[in-house]
Amino acid sequence: MMEIIKKTKTDEAWERLYTRFEQDNLQPKMGDGSAIHRKLFLKWGLVAAAMIVGVVYCATLWMMPSRKEDVRNLVTQENKEITTLVKTLEDGSIVYLAQESTLQYPEHFATDKREVNLQGDAFFDIAKKPEQTFLIETEKVSVEVLGTAFDVRSNADTPFSLSVQRGKVKVVLKESGQSLFAEAGETVVLRKEGLHLHATNSSGTFDRYTKNIRFKDEALENVLRVINRESSDWKIETNSAALNKKRLTVEFSNNSPESVAELICWTFKLNYFRQGNKLILSE
Repeated sequence: MMEIIKKTKTDEAWERLYTRFEQDNLQPKMGDGSAIHRKLFLKWGLVAAAMIVGVVYCATLWMMPSRKEDVRNLVTQENKEITTLVKTLEDGSIVYLAQESTLQYPEHFATDKREVNLQGDAFFDIAKKPEQTFLIETEKVSVEVLGTAFDVRSNADTPFSLSVQRGKVKVVLKESGQSLFAEAGETVVLRKEGLHLHATNSSGTFDRYTKNIRFKDEALENVLRVINRESSDWKIETNSAALNKKRLTVEFSNNSPESVAELICWTFKLNYFRQGNKLILSE
């Protein structure tokens, strides 16, 4: 009876995944072993408070008309689902894109800056690179980051606000040029008269996006990197560079890292073994 139940649940999971593949144009070709897709589940803790992250609710802002040559090289990530879509950028920064949100970024960043445009809500884990400033543009405000944790809200329904979890962030009001620096525990709010700074009085802002997340055609090494950031007890690694490059479309919710390792092994027909507090995936 247990085997029948497991098989039924497995069939249902595959059916949901194939539907998603068709919607995202990611249906794998028969015989192609380079991209195997599987729905996985992972339990997410409250470790997000220690991450270098940022949340951005912002109105639409596309590239300036004078920079048409950059538009041709833009990559667009759009999320229309409830689960958070996670994307790792070329610099190692991780973006958690919320429902009804769109992220635009160049295929390759400039040598002196990393600039992205966002419509909606995103949660940023910024890779620290002092020589390459990370810039997030909203309709009314620009945000400058080097590698820090912050929450930004800017949409039609609520006034702009930015709450810093860790580090320091520069906020510039485009209309007047007014600028403020906000540090951990501080929040910047935009009112009619301009930007104002006060103590942050809310909690739970930075971990809500990691409860249910999804990867779309993402390299396994990037998937494991996010998983390991969320787990304080176990780390999952591979013993092969080739395994790291395998691509997945997956969702995580309410399972342990060990269960995730088992499911990844099942997906790619791998094995895993324990080494201290690590789970090593191998062919």
